[in-house]
Amino acid sequence: MVKQTGRYALLQATPDSEFVKEMYGGYFNVFVSAFGDEGEQWDLFRVIDGEFPCEDDLEGYDGFVISGSLHDAFAEEDWIIELCSVCQKLDVMKKKILGICFGHQIICRVRGGKVGRARRGPDMGLGNITIVQDLIEPGGYFGEEVPESLSIIKCHRDEVLEPPESAKVIGFSGKCDAEIFSVEDHLLCFQGHPEYNKEILLEIIDRVNKIKFIEGELLEKAKGSVEKIEPDTQRLHVLCKNFLKGRTNFV
Repeated sequence: MVKQTGRYALLQATPDSEFVKEMYGGYFNVFVSAFGDEGEQWDLFRVIDGEFPCEDDLEGYDGFVISGSLHDAFAEEDWIIELCSVCQKLDVMKKKILGICFGHQIICRVRGGKVGRARRGPDMGLGNITIVQDLIEPGGYFGEEVPESLSIIKCHRDEVLEPPESAKVIGFSGKCDAEIFSVEDHLLCFQGHPEYNKEILLEIIDRVNKIKFIEGELLEKAKGSVEKIEPDTQRLHVLCKNFLKGRTNFV
């Protein structure tokens, strides 16, 4: 019997696509495969459907992950307001929160930053993030050797326009000024998607094209990037695990 070593929750802000349900059994399994370890308990809360953990249960979790979403993090929908309220409580409790895309923007909003439509337009495909090495102390969740850059899957039309005053922007790109930011030791946020693989990205590109969410020329460029660039999947997964679990090993 494997001893339980931690309890985590995914706050899922997007419905499962038919492709993801068929291939992986849902986004929850994608996240757990990326960030989970044997012996841990992972719970799913479909916040987009109004499912949230009870306030009395929050203390029992070691960390939380907020997923991406097609919804705007700056919107005033009831479930988004509730998500912000939960994140405020978790922030006060200093609970670990890994924010991804929409989740990255939600944490920015909760912390007093500004979120809106991306200044340089939507971004989709594979791209490189420059890591601000001077802001990262060796020996933390990045490990002893902090990389100069990371390749990551991107899929967004909104972004962090003004990071929270308390935030350290530790990653940027030519398309987005705040690709990664952290706050103290308990908040880490990515505009990109460390959990995605190329197959998921390609399916999203096709789905986005059908609903005309992003213009076709950008989608063609995104498909081209899949052929040219490999995501730093293992590095990103270990980085996120190290953050969530307070570890310092990095590969």
